[in-house]
Amino acid sequence: MEEQDVIKALAALAQPVRLRVFRALVVAGPDGLTPGALTEMLDVAAATLSFHLKELTHAGLITQERDGRFLIYRAEFARMNALLGYLTAHCCAGEACEASAPPACDC
Repeated sequence: MEEQDVIKALAALAQPVRLRVFRALVVAGPDGLTPGALTEMLDVAAATLSFHLKELTHAGLITQERDGRFLIYRAEFARMNALLGYLTAHCCAGEACEASAPPACDC
């Protein structure tokens, strides 16, 4: 993945509604969701959702497919994995990385 593609993808995700839309499509998996389902699920106006779907599509993070009268949006998992790979390439100077749990609160 090229640096400009990474910047475009991160910029698209750096907005609360778009991040929620993308996460909902990731959860939906390969079946995807219609704009109507997303509108209902996320409580976002249809016109607003349309704008955000366009931005995510432009960034290559989601795809759109027509199924009869319906549009189906899906997360572009290959692109998502490429973005994650770019962000984690050469992580920890080549050493095995281990995510540690945050310390427990003694409150």
